[in-house]
Formats: sequence, C-alpha cells, structure tokens
Amino acid sequence: MQMHCDDCVYYEYDEDDEAYYCSVNMDEDDYARLMQRNSKECPYYRNDNEYEVVKHQM
Repeated sequence: MQMHCDDCVYYEYDEDDEAYYCSVNMDEDDYARLMQRNSKECPYYRNDNEYEVVKHQM
C-alpha cells in the first residue's frame, strides 16, 4: 500500500521514542480493513500543507 505519510497531518513525532507514528485513532478492525483495501490511498490522509488547503478552497 502506497502511503504519503510524510506530509500527513496525523504523522507526528514522538520525542520519547524519537520516531514518527500515525496518530489516527483506529482499532484492530479499522487497521485490518485498511490493509485489505484495494485502493492505494489511506482514507485517513489529510494534507498538512496550508497552501494546498487554501488553494482547494478557492
């Protein structure tokens, strides 16, 4: 599955572990459905680029 996590609003840095994690609140069933999808895109993805959001609103 191809993900663009680097520019996702849910991709957060954890200072304790010194690593990045997805902060979407999902349970095991949600995760299983995500992995079984035929689609290559994450349904939880939200672009963190403010310019992209504003451009979309115009």
